[in-house]
Amino acid sequence: MPTFREYTFLSTNGSTKINVRRFDPDGPACGVVQIAHGVSEHISRYDGFMKLLAENGYIALGNDHLGHGASVNSEDELGWFSENDGWNVLIEDMRKLHDITCAENPGLPYFLFGHSMGSFLTRTYIIKYPSDLAGAVICGTGQQSAALVGAGKAAASMICKLKGTKHRSRLLGGMAFGSYNKSFEPRRTDYDWLTRDESIVDKYLEDPLCGFLPTAGLFRDMMTGIAFISSPDNIAKMNKELPVFFISGDLDPVGENGKGPAKAYAAFKSAGMHDVSIRFYKNCRHELLNELNKEEVLKDVLSWLETRLPGE
Repeated sequence: MPTFREYTFLSTNGSTKINVRRFDPDGPACGVVQIAHGVSEHISRYDGFMKLLAENGYIALGNDHLGHGASVNSEDELGWFSENDGWNVLIEDMRKLHDITCAENPGLPYFLFGHSMGSFLTRTYIIKYPSDLAGAVICGTGQQSAALVGAGKAAASMICKLKGTKHRSRLLGGMAFGSYNKSFEPRRTDYDWLTRDESIVDKYLEDPLCGFLPTAGLFRDMMTGIAFISSPDNIAKMNKELPVFFISGDLDPVGENGKGPAKAYAAFKSAGMHDVSIRFYKNCRHELLNELNKEEVLKDVLSWLETRLPGE
């Protein structure tokens, strides 16, 4: 039975305690998997995945990003990163957790698993810290055009300037998420695009820490991050030997039904990455770990991790 513990560390912002959830295996660990969650959710939604990883020998952990879950100082900070440079604050918090964990468990192969916004964070991390990891799994990602990202960033920046970084703009929310549910008619809820598993969607809707409208500052910062990871010059900075596994539902609107992950995969290959693979899951939507066929997804992730361990 895996051992669970919860703890905090001080954010790079110097004022917020970052909440961490961690599951340890019974015996010696074969590696570490650090998880980066998506926007408008929290890390405890990954408890089942982390337990499974721990049952297979991995230390599995992840933090609530700033403005999410328990990593907030007040209610108005929900869905807010920082006045300035919020995306890099999140990256440095991920780096802090990495360093804390490595100090406690030296020498273990270290993997990142990033979903949705967490996939964009993971893609940023492997550019900024190309030698830290044994591999990365990029789940539910996208690859927006430079024009679309630029327009989104400009709109968010303008609203931040006029109304403040903590303002919640339905216009920005509609620009970011408004089209995601259109393909799933007749619609039962506004979040049918997450997964075909209706029980998961209902739990998401009932959770006050999920589905909230993020702030203008978060949208500005996330667009800044997406622009960063879309630059060929930045992609070229990645460690060419780093194993990367893209996974996506072929009906995931965040990835434009597979087009986005395919573009990201092609960009990685063009940059000279030697061990990049991609898998699409038929009829699956955005949250692969919560899909009806999640056992297939989990089996594939575990197999990929195992074959990237030293000596395998």
